[in-house]
Amino acid sequence: MSEKAAKNTRRTGGVAPTVKEILEDDLTRISLEYWSPRTPANKRKKFSAKVVAEIYAKEIKAGGQQRIMLLELSRYLECFLWPNFAAPAPLSHVMSMVAMVNEKRRENVPAWDCFKEDEEKFALFLEHVLEYLLGDEATFAERERLLVFLTHCFQSLEDDLVRKNALKLAGLSMWHHIPEGRREAELAAWPRLQKHWKHLQKQEKKKAPASAASKSKKSKKQKSPRGRKAAKEAAEAEGEAASGGKNFARDFFALALSQFLAVLDAITEENAQEAISDGKVKYCERFIQFMSELVSQLPTRRFLRTLVECTHVVVRCEMSALATLPAGRLFNELVSTLRYFQWFEIDDFTGTALSKEEMMATHCTEIQQTQRVAFLLFPELRTFALSNIGSVEKRFFMKQYLRVLDDPAFYRLCCRLHLFSEQPYSATVHSRAFMEEVLFSRMERHSSMLETLSTQPVYPTEELMWDENTMPAERVGSNTVLALPRLNLQFLTMHDYLLRTFQLYRLEAAYEIREDLADVLKRVKPRRLDMGTTQFTGWARMALPLRSFKITSVRTPHIGEAHPKRVVGEIIVDLNGARGGIRQEWESIHLHDVLYLLSIDATIRKGDQPDMSKSFIERHGLKYARGCEVFEVLDENRNAIDDRTRPQDIQGHVRIFRVRLDPRQWLADRQNIQEDVYGTFNLVARRHSKENNFKAVLASIQQLLSSKCAVPEWLHDVFLGYGDPHAAQRVSSLPTINYLDTFLDVQHARDALPNVELSIAGSEKELQRPFRVTFEPTEEGGKRKALLEGIPQPNPGPFPVDRPKQNAVRFTDRQLEAITSGVHEGLTLVVGPPGTGKTDVAVQIINLIYHNFPKQRTLLITHSNQALNQLFEKIAALDIEDRHLVRLGHGQDQLETEGDFSRYGRVDLMLQKREALLSEVERLAGSIGVSADVAYTCETAGHFLTHHIRPRWEEYEDIVQRDTADDAVTTHFPFHEFFSAAPGRLFTGDRAHDLDAAEGCFRHIARVFEALDEIRPFELLRSSYDRTNYLLTTQAKIIAMTCTHAALKRNDLIRLGFKFDNMVMEEAGQSLDIETFIPLMLQAEDEAEGSRLKRVVLIGDHNQLPPVIKNMSLQKYSHLDQSLFTRLIRLQVPHIQLNAQGRCRPSLANLFKWKYEDLGNLPAVSKGEYLKANAGFAHDFQFVNVEAFNGKGETEPTPHFIQNLGEAEYLVAVFQYMRLVGYPASKISIITTYKGQKHLIRDVLDQRCSHPFFGRPNRVTTVDRFQGQQNDYILLSLVRTKTVGHVRDVRRLIVAMSRARLGLYVFGRRKLFENCYELTKTFHHLLQRPDKLALANKETFPTVRGVDEVPAHGVLGVESVVQMADLVARMSNAAAAASTAAASHAQ
Repeated sequence: MSEKAAKNTRRTGGVAPTVKEILEDDLTRISLEYWSPRTPANKRKKFSAKVVAEIYAKEIKAGGQQRIMLLELSRYLECFLWPNFAAPAPLSHVMSMVAMVNEKRRENVPAWDCFKEDEEKFALFLEHVLEYLLGDEATFAERERLLVFLTHCFQSLEDDLVRKNALKLAGLSMWHHIPEGRREAELAAWPRLQKHWKHLQKQEKKKAPASAASKSKKSKKQKSPRGRKAAKEAAEAEGEAASGGKNFARDFFALALSQFLAVLDAITEENAQEAISDGKVKYCERFIQFMSELVSQLPTRRFLRTLVECTHVVVRCEMSALATLPAGRLFNELVSTLRYFQWFEIDDFTGTALSKEEMMATHCTEIQQTQRVAFLLFPELRTFALSNIGSVEKRFFMKQYLRVLDDPAFYRLCCRLHLFSEQPYSATVHSRAFMEEVLFSRMERHSSMLETLSTQPVYPTEELMWDENTMPAERVGSNTVLALPRLNLQFLTMHDYLLRTFQLYRLEAAYEIREDLADVLKRVKPRRLDMGTTQFTGWARMALPLRSFKITSVRTPHIGEAHPKRVVGEIIVDLNGARGGIRQEWESIHLHDVLYLLSIDATIRKGDQPDMSKSFIERHGLKYARGCEVFEVLDENRNAIDDRTRPQDIQGHVRIFRVRLDPRQWLADRQNIQEDVYGTFNLVARRHSKENNFKAVLASIQQLLSSKCAVPEWLHDVFLGYGDPHAAQRVSSLPTINYLDTFLDVQHARDALPNVELSIAGSEKELQRPFRVTFEPTEEGGKRKALLEGIPQPNPGPFPVDRPKQNAVRFTDRQLEAITSGVHEGLTLVVGPPGTGKTDVAVQIINLIYHNFPKQRTLLITHSNQALNQLFEKIAALDIEDRHLVRLGHGQDQLETEGDFSRYGRVDLMLQKREALLSEVERLAGSIGVSADVAYTCETAGHFLTHHIRPRWEEYEDIVQRDTADDAVTTHFPFHEFFSAAPGRLFTGDRAHDLDAAEGCFRHIARVFEALDEIRPFELLRSSYDRTNYLLTTQAKIIAMTCTHAALKRNDLIRLGFKFDNMVMEEAGQSLDIETFIPLMLQAEDEAEGSRLKRVVLIGDHNQLPPVIKNMSLQKYSHLDQSLFTRLIRLQVPHIQLNAQGRCRPSLANLFKWKYEDLGNLPAVSKGEYLKANAGFAHDFQFVNVEAFNGKGETEPTPHFIQNLGEAEYLVAVFQYMRLVGYPASKISIITTYKGQKHLIRDVLDQRCSHPFFGRPNRVTTVDRFQGQQNDYILLSLVRTKTVGHVRDVRRLIVAMSRARLGLYVFGRRKLFENCYELTKTFHHLLQRPDKLALANKETFPTVRGVDEVPAHGVLGVESVVQMADLVARMSNAAAAASTAAASHAQ
């Protein structure tokens, strides 16, 4: 490391160096000499192992994270380490490659791509990793890095190369190392395994002579160094390792476990500090985490779990000296996780989840086996052998029964139970305590995590929120060890999936609450008075001092439960001192809002400064934090306050909140804390209502855990990550599909089905939509054949309202493929790159399901209200009856539709429609001379249809069938007067036309009575509650809601008996895994038929940003930001990728289309406004280099709040310029990659654009917040000048580059971003144009200049933000002068 870089690292405490320092760094110089792509290949120096060793020693081993980051950015792995890797590779070379892969995984960038060039060499590299891990050459810190690498390998089993090599280590052959009796028992239970084991035994015998010959050759060549050829021969020899001839497939895990246990045993209380400093403790923690990862996924669990159990890893860890030390707290939590997965309720070989009854049966069988052995071989244990299972399974009684055995006899008992291998007894190896713990842990009943969860409170406490082992204050990556579960590709069972998700989601909620409570505590400034009491010397918007709190009611527990049924408390606060706006916010607290009761015992005396060496809760005196839910609000006179209460009726300043506390937490506090926790609260805090949705999600998960999940059988295995990835696709295929209005014409059908030999039924010229396609059975390899025919459409009626609405989108072939797949039963994944019409595809899928399967009900889900409204508006514009649509949730207020599609709005609409239809019936009755009150109710209207309308129509049909005259229809049609208002001439005298017109008229009448028949239940049901429930559970065919609303209302929907057949989800890539899963579970499983779910359509883009997770530990380490959509894509479930974008100019699409295979452009983006230039700009997109402004680049006023004043001023100046040129403000959006920059840009806008003429841009927000949105012109600030930052995540880059339709102007530091490997393809296009902003002189918006034309009045190159600001000032002055002159002239 150069002296300058070292100084920087010390000075900043690990903050990355600046660009200038990077360029002056020794690593940059070395990379330019040896491997940098910027240096021509013929000028680079040859590979030197000495250089690798020096870099490893100075930069990787001793240099820290920043140096590794810099090396990885320089493409050290791709351009130097991997091309020059060969056996035997020294430790420095292998560890350098491992460090680069680990860094790539930490940064969430592709890690395995470069290895795919040579699969054999990757296998050799992996063998080197294993050998160094098991050898003595690597330090414990290096072994830890090797374990991190192997963990990443086993977490990347979706990659063919990694899976092929990694799973070799987790095979049956490792059972060589378990006791023979146990192995025979396991093999006897599974005959297929026994056959496979015999095959392995034969292979071992064949390998033995070859292995002996190989060793003989090596012994002869001991004096000469091993060359590459010899290493290659050794690697190829029977799949053994490159050096030493080890059979890693058989021995690796046994050797690794043995090595770990030896290290663990070497740690004592006396050498604990040394063990911490030399990395032994971290190595032990990492190894246990590695084991937990492997036994938590079925492909690696099958055989390894048995080996782990037979090695007694968990018992030895729990009995180790490390477990008793303060430094072993994290280690103990990790061991607890391993224990949980070791005894998880699953059949290791079939992958079948075991029920509680099956687990109990297995447990009883094991105890009975132990009793049988004791009865036969140990006469002194007859009492034990004949005792009931209930007493034997308890540890205390077990110990009493078995104390009659001496140590050797106890050992023999354990060997007969196959707990140990049959070897001579050794008191030093097999201590009595150890043997007892092994036997007891095998025989005692293990409580499941579900039982533990049932006693776990929902609201996080202060202990959980500030636990550094689960939620460290500093940001961590995937290379850190934490006691947290992870969401990987696969899960053992549905319960495993739900349990992990519950824990992580609860921790994410705890983190967000912690951040809010920490802000409150800082603001209220608790200080200790002389008399020992606490005074709040500050104030916070979201908190108030308590006037009093008391528990008012504790209900007795349900039978079988320990915790109370309900605990009710009463919070009293005084709003007299609260400011106007703040008081109003507290007044608006209502039913189901969550409050937090805090107990603060201040430690800082008034006037003193806080001691920053103490923890946060110690500094601020936080003792307890408990959540509660409001169920009633009272005023000072104890009158109830609700939404209907008028402000003038509310009495006094005091408010009483009646709350429900968590009964489980209340019981735990009573049992574990001597102090009366609930008598110490002195502060109440609140959060915004929308931030408390976590409780509904957690409650939904708990309900799902305690009930049977209604996952359809065809989806179950794919969801968990097992089986054939194709298994859930097209569970049943339709030979004929009514495409209805999907095709605009016959030629469109041909274009959309390019790989189908399409036959046309009838005359092509006369064939019109709607269309039907019948697919013929196709032999494998043959071209598919199909018949296209028109669907005869009867006359719909004489009025415009009778004519069905038609689709106007000309779907592409890939869009049609997605639509077709969505109509078939099964799972459909649609990947939609930006602008490819994902919404149109979703809408047409719903439209076809609605018409092809009219009795089925479809659930429409999105992540955001905005996306849901866009979808719903398009659905409402198609030929779907309004009465079959309902939109749940609060966002329906923003719907731009004529009617109200909420539940209550739909009910009101039905009642209004009832009145309108009954008036039509009344008019119909009058037109045929019926004077009775037939339109009083829907029922009387039905009688009127039966007794008056149908007889008249049947009579008319009989007459016209007999009377063949041309005017017969006109003469005998019975409803002339009713249809007198129809537009145009109803009958023409042409018999065929008139017959058809009459049929249409009767269909119009029939639809009136059909609608009334559907409305009749609303007439019978008297309450709004019953009507809305009927609408939701029976009448509505398309029910739309956000995934959040689904979680909030799941319990209510289940209780109502809500049912649906299909689910279509948009924005699936932006929704958490559990947020996609809960909507699937909005109905109870039918006991007879199982799940009625037939179709699941997930539409999204895994190449754009994932769900937002605020806790970086849960995001980077636990992968909580993984969506179900992305997980299924990674599992290689077949998907359809849309391949034509219609959002932006083709030139702008080039900035992101490289990420998508075969992404083209729709014809729409090659005409109209897309062909015109951007007025005032020489280019339609440009990267603008922004150098230091006032000597500064990026700044960080508070941690992670990153700003760049130069870029902010530049963007605002360009916005002003665009407004002066004539651009509408609504067509311009400013986005940035950091929240701090967003706030800075808003501040600059407030200062620079105070004149009403400028206004404000349509949006000023972050890239993450702007996902799913677009605008004509985008100004983008990249902010960073020291490191690339999180735009290095290609998903964020894709979102940033794809938001603009017509113009994109990116502002950033060129030297930093152009060298980033992940950004190369985008910046290759950006930097083909000058990096100085090029303006077109004397142009106004809109311009007639073509996009490729040179500006007529020349181009002005802007050198800096100062020049841009001067230009805007001059233009503003000129505009103001012109405006003044025009005003005076007008006077």
